Amino acid sequence: MTRKVCVIGWPITHSRSPLIHNFWIGKYGVEDALYERFAVRPEDFAATLRDLPKLGYIGANITVPHKEAAFAALELHDATARRLKAVNTLVMTPKGFEGRNTDGYGFIANLRERAPGWSPAAGPAVLIGAGGATRAIAAALEAEGAPELRIINRTKARAEALVTELELRNARVYEWEEANSALSGANLLVNTTTLGMNGEGEIEFSLEMLPRSALVTDIVYTPLETGLLARARLQGLATVDGLGMLLHQAVPGFEAWFGIRPEVTAELRALVLADMGIVEK
Repeated sequence: MTRKVCVIGWPITHSRSPLIHNFWIGKYGVEDALYERFAVRPEDFAATLRDLPKLGYIGANITVPHKEAAFAALELHDATARRLKAVNTLVMTPKGFEGRNTDGYGFIANLRERAPGWSPAAGPAVLIGAGGATRAIAAALEAEGAPELRIINRTKARAEALVTELELRNARVYEWEEANSALSGANLLVNTTTLGMNGEGEIEFSLEMLPRSALVTDIVYTPLETGLLARARLQGLATVDGLGMLLHQAVPGFEAWFGIRPEVTAELRALVLADMGIVEK
């Protein structure tokens, strides 16, 4: 019987998860395995989740807008999903699906790969935004030893709620107009919003207060180099694009479903970039 896995979202046609996982299925010779897209409307999500085992699925990835709904619908969660109250990976256990969250893992693994020698413990981390991605990245950075988290968001109350709900230690919220103060002495700047994505506007505040040693990254990967990353590069700062987060967050799920820990390789990155119409120099 084919071991089926899918990515569930609405819409879902843009997802490159099937490209990633089916590449690994072929590379590692995993027999009788298939990874598919599954478009599910929000109103149908809970029922679909219950039906997945009957449809032959042994696992799934969950993407926008269902991550919080998946958490609410499941009884089993790993510690990270429980803290974030969001699920991006389903793994079958003897007691049913367990919800996991690998977004923070993917974020950290991407920076470790693309910026050798970088350490989250070297200084304060500045996060732009206060959404679901911010939650995962903030928790991951804290776990990796970041001494201070500085969160810049247009709506201060939302950022303060994030700090309270996650019980973040040594976290401070900054108004959008206080960006210069937040960036002063920072070790890392990460955009966790959709700003910089095609058609979504740009982050416009100055980066002049960032130290020369700071690393700048973006979870947006369409375009591969966002306006924020381009400005940071021109300023002589090290930058990391967001594609690797997508690739690395897929690793723990594939290992849980098929018993093989896959590698994120240059070949895989080139495959996904080609699907985006990009040939990397």
